[in-house]
Amino acid sequence: MQSMTGLVQYDLQPKAVELREVSLPEIGDDEVLLKVVAASVCGSDIHQYHGTQSWPVRAPVILGHEFGGHVARAGGRVRAFKEGDRVVSETAASICGECIYCRADEYNLCPQRAGFGYGTDGAMAEYVRVPERCLHHIPDSLPFERAALTEPCCVGYNAVVVKSHIRPGDTVVVLGPGPIGLLCAEMARLAGAGTLIVSGTSQDASRLATARSLAVTHAINVEETNLAEFMRGLGDGLGADLVVDAAGASAALKQALEIVRPGGQITKVGWGPQPLGFSLDPLVQKAVTLQGSFSHTFKNWEKVVALLAGGQINLDPIISRVAPLEDWQECFDGMHTGQYVKAVLQP
Repeated sequence: MQSMTGLVQYDLQPKAVELREVSLPEIGDDEVLLKVVAASVCGSDIHQYHGTQSWPVRAPVILGHEFGGHVARAGGRVRAFKEGDRVVSETAASICGECIYCRADEYNLCPQRAGFGYGTDGAMAEYVRVPERCLHHIPDSLPFERAALTEPCCVGYNAVVVKSHIRPGDTVVVLGPGPIGLLCAEMARLAGAGTLIVSGTSQDASRLATARSLAVTHAINVEETNLAEFMRGLGDGLGADLVVDAAGASAALKQALEIVRPGGQITKVGWGPQPLGFSLDPLVQKAVTLQGSFSHTFKNWEKVVALLAGGQINLDPIISRVAPLEDWQECFDGMHTGQYVKAVLQP
């Protein structure tokens, strides 16, 4: 049996990740074998590396769910893709296909959904097995190191453009300047936000600098500036029309409730296992809409691929490093410490 190199999480203990020789995937009639050209590192990969994830992981498993490449082989029933096609892939590697969410094209909410990199083998390897339904064509003009970020862009698009409501001129605050937070800020800019604020801590200094290079209106270190007081001095002083919680920690949601304006919206896209530990009365008092956002759908992907192909999403400040798969640990560590915003691996 043919083998390949893959980045494997072999146990659920911290740092149980290493490069291993693994079997080349075998594909079914409705699948393709994808030659991976680029796989972007996600914060969830780093959480799994450190054993701090809050989702179930099937170990051993090959990491990686943000990726693109060439179709190397197509199954017998695959019709829309052929060998050599340049593609990116969605993350819902396995869905039931029968529940109300799958039938309504909201398969991201399928109770049986399992994603690449935690529920089934991912793309930090030379090849990955992908169902045809996950694939999207990309043009020759879109480099793979950019195309590999289609997935996190789709997370931001779904959270900010689909699940949230932005009118031109709105004040939008993004809490947390990680990759998803920065891409949410980009989506808010594209959606017409007037005043766009990204906040973080001293540990996020380099990422706040990245936010400034993305032309946000204000990039604020909350350890130096009281965000609630800052918002009271902005505009009519009533707060933000939309707050995107891309940080995840319960303290971020508490702050979101402080700075959102009456009748405004909070969209939570960041994960955090901590209990709240504070009252939700401001949610009631201000009549605020609190919205969760998870993953993405086919329509999101088609929109984002078009935006990327058209150069409308600024990824230049976000992609900090492109490296061979052998340098995975340095890339993981660099993102963990904040040295890199986003690293892209080339298997």
